[in-house]
Amino acid sequence: MTEDGCVDIEDAEACYRAVKSRDRRFDGVFYTAVRSTGIYCRPSCPAITPHRKNVTFYRTAAAAQGAGFRACKRCLPDATPGSPDWDFSADAAGRAMRLIADGVVEREGVTGLAARVGYTPRHLSRLLTHEVGAGPLALARARRAQTARILVETTPMPFADVAFAAGFSSIRQFNDTVREVYAATPTSLRGRAARPGAADGRVELRLAVRRPYSGADLVAFLAVRAVDGVEEAGPGWYARTLRLPHGAGRAWLRTDDADDLGFVRCTLQVADLRDVSAAVERCRRLLDADCDPVAVDDELAGDPRLARLVRRRPGLRVPGHVDGHEVAVRAVLGQQVSVEAARRLAALLVERHGEVVDGDLSASPDGAEHTLLRLFPSTETLAGVDPETLPMPRARGRALVALCAALAAGDIPLDRSADRADVRHALLAVPGIGPWTAGYVALRALGDPDVFLPTDVGVRNGLRALNEDPARAETLGEAWRPWRSYALMHLWAASGDAAAAVRREPSDPTDRSRVTEPDLRPAKEN
Repeated sequence: MTEDGCVDIEDAEACYRAVKSRDRRFDGVFYTAVRSTGIYCRPSCPAITPHRKNVTFYRTAAAAQGAGFRACKRCLPDATPGSPDWDFSADAAGRAMRLIADGVVEREGVTGLAARVGYTPRHLSRLLTHEVGAGPLALARARRAQTARILVETTPMPFADVAFAAGFSSIRQFNDTVREVYAATPTSLRGRAARPGAADGRVELRLAVRRPYSGADLVAFLAVRAVDGVEEAGPGWYARTLRLPHGAGRAWLRTDDADDLGFVRCTLQVADLRDVSAAVERCRRLLDADCDPVAVDDELAGDPRLARLVRRRPGLRVPGHVDGHEVAVRAVLGQQVSVEAARRLAALLVERHGEVVDGDLSASPDGAEHTLLRLFPSTETLAGVDPETLPMPRARGRALVALCAALAAGDIPLDRSADRADVRHALLAVPGIGPWTAGYVALRALGDPDVFLPTDVGVRNGLRALNEDPARAETLGEAWRPWRSYALMHLWAASGDAAAAVRREPSDPTDRSRVTEPDLRPAKEN
């Protein structure tokens, strides 16, 4: 790619072929800028295909905007899934892009973003400009513009609230950016919207996903692990509380028609409007929305051992998470017990140490009453708990408290800002954290697409269902790189249930057969 963010000429020819075929798989991967009109579009734009000589391709919407192009009003190129390159990439540019999407620039500035990635602000700006054609400020500005347009068109929120919810520091900045990016005023954008806004302070959004999308399997996985008070799930929907930078919130996600429509319906309710962007990004992580399912399925279906499984569940996703710290705690809770036992133990911790969410937010968008009343306990809180009082074996209790202390101190970053290998090594350095736990955290918290757990009971059962020797699990997994996380999900599904009760790696590596249920009775006082 050139310094200004344009795609190299060899790739440009392939990009133009995708534009001519209006291939939706490339939406969000690159953007088509038409010099004769001054507009940039997504590859699948239904407008007449421009002449090749008038077209330039950019890796990001921010790069196209920086070159002076405006967003197409017909195809809305910014309302696309994110590039899978940045979702999966573990390099500095990929980590920075994920943090920008989470709103770190708005909260901590470019200096804070650079510190998280481990570079100076100047070097990070140089790196991003070279890789994606725009610096961190321009990328954050493009993200704010996209969020603002969605809120303007889909909610009745006053423009002042929209501006601050999208991350703008002033109404004037919001107005100027919308006019420049969309060649329209906020009022005219709202006038074109045909959908009614949300009521009761809720924000109704559509989270774009790539198709095929197996939402039913993702919800099934989450449902069997849902913790009372924090999560709920039913046919085609999932809901939970959110711990956000400026307060608490709740999210309701409907995946039942995502494969047909290309988006997941999302309802958010937040205590502070500044958290809307962060909540959206965390829901997208949970949904694995930016995955390229065609590329993954094509690769895995090439192995005759997995071909039947891939055909049965096209677009199977790896469920992410909204909070890396919560994933790590729950992984330790589940060591050496069944999923149901780990779920009950997590619910007990929530009851004892979870914060009550303020506000009347218990009613779901469909009018049903739900019980999303608590946040999962923070690592700061759990780090101060006496391990002897935890209803689990003492060694595991000590491991949990030690892990929470490291997470609370920032020694193990699980916000996708650090190199995945470094995070894994830091996790393994905590006494009581083994390869299974570290791998599970990388799978769900870090979004690593190439995690494999050869000692996992669900994996072994899945291989048996394929008439494969479980003892060869690690060798077989090598053939599924770099998408072993998705192969793992297919094997878990093949073990009998899409949300199979996966037993955790025991603390004692010599004992892999015994599965115990935790003692949920209150600890006796000494």
